[in-house]
Order: sequence, then C-alpha cells, then structure tokens
Amino acid sequence: MPTVLIIGASRGIGFEFARQYADDGARVMATHRKPEDAGKLRALGARPIELDVTDATGVAALAWHLDGEPLDLAILNAGVAPRPRTERIVAPAPGDFDAVMHTNVLAPMQLIPILVPSLLLAKGKLAVMSSKMGSTALMTSSGSWLYRTSKAALNNVLKAASLELGPQGVVCMAFHPGWVRTDMGGHEADIDTHESVAGMRRVIAAANDSHNGKFLNHNGEQLAW
Repeated sequence: MPTVLIIGASRGIGFEFARQYADDGARVMATHRKPEDAGKLRALGARPIELDVTDATGVAALAWHLDGEPLDLAILNAGVAPRPRTERIVAPAPGDFDAVMHTNVLAPMQLIPILVPSLLLAKGKLAVMSSKMGSTALMTSSGSWLYRTSKAALNNVLKAASLELGPQGVVCMAFHPGWVRTDMGGHEADIDTHESVAGMRRVIAAANDSHNGKFLNHNGEQLAW
C-alpha cells in the first residue's frame, strides 16, 4: 500500500487527488487549513492534517506527523492567485505580493526539506502543482504577472530539488494541471478536476529517472521552462 501526502487537499485539485488515491487503496495523508474541512477528507478514507503553509511553526510540525515514515509520493498543491486578475503591468499591492510569494514559493522551500528524509526512505516521487503561466519560454501575455512570477520561481525550486534529490532516487516533477474548473480556474475552464488528476496520476505512476527535473503537462507532454 503506497503512502501519499497531499499538501493542500481541502478542495479542487488537491481534494480530487486525495479522493482518487484513497479509492485506489493508497494510504493518504491530506492537509487542510480550516478545521471544518477535516471531516470530508476523513470521509474519503484519508488522514487529515491541519496545516497552514504560511505558518512556519505549523510547517515545521509536519515532521512530527511524518515521524520518519517512508513517503512514496508527496504532492505540493497549495497555492493562491491574487484577485482580481491583472491584465497588464500593474504594481502589486504589498499584501498581495506577500501572500502569493509566501504561499507559492516560500512554503514549498520550507516544506521540501522536511519531506526529503521520508522521500529518500521510499525512493519516492515529488510533484509540485505549477502552471504553464510560469513558463518564461511560453509567455505571450503580461496578464497575472504576479502569479506568473510566483510559478516561475516555484519551477526553479523544483528544478533545484531535482538536481540534489534525483541522483538519490527521488523523481521530482513540476506539473501544469491544465486549465481546470476550480474556484481558481473558473467555470469556463477546459477540463474538470477528475480529468486533470487522472492524467497526472498516470504520468506520476509511469515516471522514472528520465522524468526527473521535468516540467510536464497533465497529459505527460513536456513543457518548456
């Protein structure tokens, strides 16, 4: 029975990851920020862990929950986007900058070192939920430039982790989940959470050393950084 940790699982893509892995018999640990979200994760068969990724003390306490247990897969899904969406180059409000960069960049940089011992024990896999909007090579618009910047930084976090952890047997990947119908993606998005997550799960299951340090679409297509 594989052990899967999903950071940011109370809704949307993270919740669907928890649901699908639990349905397939995995031992799922799923983090949530609000206490009232624990029940719906528990109903899936997951072990809920309350965690606000912007709280350094709470992040540090995650090591206690893992307790040296091997992790076959860790998925870092927690992320935010500022509202409303900017359509051009506009200076971000300091509060928006802090919230987005703390959640999308600093939190993964604090979480990954905590996860490393458990991932190494299992020769596991690490996946971070990025976005094609974080690709410098594919950028064709200045819209949402704060969000784009945070995801570009997250891509660098993942790439750096892959250089250190890949040679030790941990496959590290960044994913574009697609334009997904979630609270963040909106109701006009292309695909639903089931299709997005099912695609990423197929890629994760088949991933080997050749996938380490790659930026991948939900269907397995390699994306340019």
